[in-house]
Amino acid sequence: MPKHSKRYQALLEKYDPKEPVELEKAVELLKEFANTKFDQSVEVAMRLNIDPRQADQIVRGSIVLPHGIGRQKRVCVFAKGEKADEAKEAGADFVGAEDLVEKIKGGWLDFDVCIATPDMMGLVGPLGRILGPRGLMPSPRAGTVTQDVGKVVKEYKAGKVEFRNDSTGNVHAVVGKLSFDKQQLVENIKAFIDYVQSLRPQSVKGQFIRNVSISATMSPGIRIAL
Repeated sequence: MPKHSKRYQALLEKYDPKEPVELEKAVELLKEFANTKFDQSVEVAMRLNIDPRQADQIVRGSIVLPHGIGRQKRVCVFAKGEKADEAKEAGADFVGAEDLVEKIKGGWLDFDVCIATPDMMGLVGPLGRILGPRGLMPSPRAGTVTQDVGKVVKEYKAGKVEFRNDSTGNVHAVVGKLSFDKQQLVENIKAFIDYVQSLRPQSVKGQFIRNVSISATMSPGIRIAL
């Protein structure tokens, strides 16, 4: 068992971690945990009734939350010509082609999202061994290989969230900051849960979402009553 700080133990005494509570009450309780010197991120964790070994039961997607996530992502775009100009106008932090490839090969990874136009994938493909393990590889399925670079850049700068289930069938995502007001957090969390629910694989039998909990960066998790 990991040892928790006195601060963490004191937070656990405020509620029963095994007892699910309504979403609004859970957010109220979570906001009481804002006793650190920095603005903690709020995360949602969902345990799904899926078999991650089955390709048809992979749950992944992306969503622009109603109130963003409280920070702007650094966006890197592989594009040339008009598409490069479009990406810059939309607010991309880094735009290029061969020059970006060389920087990344040299160890530079100072960005959160990587987007590419389809004609750039011949250049970007060999970077898969570097970008893939970090979840940065552009993918058509994730919408980061696209001709509509301006729109996608704006979505990520607005706080678009990407997610994919892990090897144990869980989905995790950041859904805001503790400094958000209660209603903003409630709406963001509800939007995320509803979106994941809409991705239910057809082959799943029974209850799709087994349980949901929310937590802050340095807080215990609070179970949500579904």
